[in-house]
Amino acid sequence: MKNKIILFWAIVLIVIASIVTICVKPTKLGLDLVGGSRLVLEAETTKDIATITPDVMSRLQFAIENRVNKLGVAETVVQQVGDKRLLIEIPNVTDLKEAKAFLGETAQLVFKKEAVGKDGEQVWEDVGLTGQDLAKSTLSTDQTGQWVVSLEFNAAGSKKFADLTKALVGKQMAIFFDGELQSAPVIREPIYGGKAQISGGDSGFEYAEAERMVNLLNAGALPVPAKIVEENTVGPTLGADSIAKSKFAGAVGLGFVMLFMVLVYRLPGLIADIALIIYSLMLFALFKAIPVTLTLAGIAGFILSIGMAVDANILIFERMKEELRAGRNLFTAINSGFDRAFTSIFDSNMTTIITSVILYMLGSSIVKGFALTLAIGVVVSMFSAITITKNFMHLIFGTGELKYPALFGLKASEIGKAYEATETKRENARFGILD
Repeated sequence: MKNKIILFWAIVLIVIASIVTICVKPTKLGLDLVGGSRLVLEAETTKDIATITPDVMSRLQFAIENRVNKLGVAETVVQQVGDKRLLIEIPNVTDLKEAKAFLGETAQLVFKKEAVGKDGEQVWEDVGLTGQDLAKSTLSTDQTGQWVVSLEFNAAGSKKFADLTKALVGKQMAIFFDGELQSAPVIREPIYGGKAQISGGDSGFEYAEAERMVNLLNAGALPVPAKIVEENTVGPTLGADSIAKSKFAGAVGLGFVMLFMVLVYRLPGLIADIALIIYSLMLFALFKAIPVTLTLAGIAGFILSIGMAVDANILIFERMKEELRAGRNLFTAINSGFDRAFTSIFDSNMTTIITSVILYMLGSSIVKGFALTLAIGVVVSMFSAITITKNFMHLIFGTGELKYPALFGLKASEIGKAYEATETKRENARFGILD
């Protein structure tokens, strides 16, 4: 009994922690609930990259994710769709002009030296120093107050830059960004320390131009060009309406389920309803703590898992009623009901979890949301149905006898009848009497 009381207080602490988490942590909502933009980028081949391989797509996805993060937009989704496309979902952003331009640019920074050309023609030759050798770039001003882009190289890049400037003393070193010459200063002396500046030529940089270059350089270059092949937006009004309808549907569904449990299973049904409320609080708090991005499909998985949690209680209570009809005392009936139903509950939930894992691994973003919330809900529902409900049943009924069968949805005449029928069959079998 002492262990059951300890478990009861542990459940109370879990409930309190869940409520605090729900109140403190923000809910992470998907694009279909808060509104925003959805883009599909398609990778394009170049003369250097003739085939879009999984490695190229992985690098492209990483670069796009960095760029989206530089936009300062939270909860953005970037995932591969097919062999050479990326799906980008940007919540709370409905003006796509800046985002489209930012995501589509290649951001190739290349340093070059002057080579011998024909007829006095100026030709630039690669020297092996690119934007991949950068540690970071920042926006600053020079002595004249013009905007410049300050570059800081990583360890390997610093050595390359020092060797390059040492070899080019008295000569020009050109800086190209996305194929356009930005500046070509004459190197007066070797530059050590791994730092340089891009001044933007004679006319200098406008602030917006310099800021865009800094953001693109810090986000990283795209391994291949990518064009936008699809774009659409979801208005915030539609998202708010979806949230309102989801809340209403969830409340109505939960209400009918709880009413059904009380009408059919009486007092155990009421206990199951309390456990169901605790389950819902725990699950929602877990979604916020992870955090899980809730979409309409994710909410559907959440509601479906509530139904599966009740399904486990139904199996337990039906087993328990069978034990009571067989004449078992209340304590034995409760334990047998949970023990005998466990295998069925475990098997059914495991098949659901396996299916959810497959859907999550192979499905689109919408399917992933549904699969994740369903899988987490099923795991938590097993704890709720088996641990919480069983503990409450033992605390309320203890080891006493069944005095009020109606509280369990049974008639007094039903109690023990199954036991009597079994004994009658045994006696008849002993004397060779057939039913």
